[in-house]
Amino acid sequence: MASAADVIAQTENAFFPVFTRHDVVVDRADGWRVWDTDGREYLDLTSGWGVTCLGHCHPALVEGISRQLTRCLQAPNCNLSYTPIQAEAVDRLVKAAPAALTRAFLTNSGTEATESAIKLVRRATGRTGMIATHGGFHGRTLGAASITSGEGYRVPFGPLVPGAKFVPFGDAAAAESAIDGDTGGIIVEPVQGEGGVNVPPDGYLAALREIADRRGVFLVLDEIQTGIGRTGPLFACEREDVTPDIMLLGKCLGGGFPVGAVLVTEAVSDTIQKGDHGGTYAGNPLASAAVVAVLSELEDGTVLANCRAMGELARDRLTTMQRQDPGKVADVRGVGLLIGCELRSAEVGSEVAGRCRAAGVLVNVAQQRVLRVFPCLNIDADALTHGLDVIGEAVRAA
Repeated sequence: MASAADVIAQTENAFFPVFTRHDVVVDRADGWRVWDTDGREYLDLTSGWGVTCLGHCHPALVEGISRQLTRCLQAPNCNLSYTPIQAEAVDRLVKAAPAALTRAFLTNSGTEATESAIKLVRRATGRTGMIATHGGFHGRTLGAASITSGEGYRVPFGPLVPGAKFVPFGDAAAAESAIDGDTGGIIVEPVQGEGGVNVPPDGYLAALREIADRRGVFLVLDEIQTGIGRTGPLFACEREDVTPDIMLLGKCLGGGFPVGAVLVTEAVSDTIQKGDHGGTYAGNPLASAAVVAVLSELEDGTVLANCRAMGELARDRLTTMQRQDPGKVADVRGVGLLIGCELRSAEVGSEVAGRCRAAGVLVNVAQQRVLRVFPCLNIDADALTHGLDVIGEAVRAA
């Protein structure tokens, strides 16, 4: 096996220099634990950026993908052929989703799902305008970046896809005020992840749904990070009993295998014609097997119940830390196991993450100051409590 130094050097010499990496070289992972090439163990509270909802290398996921691996890697003639595993994946997906979402398209990633949604809104409405939110993140490809508000994602790559308007997150009235004759849709995350784990006021999604219906535009919910159990229910929109016209999925959907999805209502799917959209790997058999495995494991509700319970545990302990050290911790917020702990100083965010890493706990920082705690949904109380204790020690020492 190559040394850690060799792996780092090879990567830095050949890979695009777009990631600011830490010096952990991962050899293997299981559940919520990760081991580096030197044999050191880490507790992963990032779940691969909110992806490994069942933990790393979950047996059901490994078994499902391995079984499909020996049968068919890619369908002959791409999607001109049918495959049983793709059929099962989309069938399970539409049955699990809110009832009005009756059609699904599988993509290779969340950002590709966003690109698909932009096309679908334009196809169905004949309008090009999209209303998005400040702090929203929908992906890094050109169309997705055009409706992502952060300047770093947008400015270096202009001119972007025109038609985007940005309004404050959580302000439904502002969204309505931005609607004009060119507006085709409103896109929003039920909880902003990359924006700093921002939770909107109760009733926000319901208000957007009413506005979209009354003004004749589509509501697009980006559940790429919140969907498939991350916030407690299978979909975050269930918290307000809201069904969008278009729902975007990714991350947890494949449990670690790259896959995304777009789910739509009949009003959207009825406008789609053969050849309007596609993709060589759309609904690839291995990706479909991953979707089936994840949805099967979440079906009985046990993992979702654990997510809710562990989310309460984490928020309680972090809130206690905030009360004990208000000079360093400004806020604790989140839903389920998508939790943000906002520090008062942006300068210490990376320091706290580094101290946690040195103590064997992996955490992620959003917006320089928000520690994101989003472990696998089936993490147990002992592991999570240990990780939170390490975070507390790191915050106090920073």
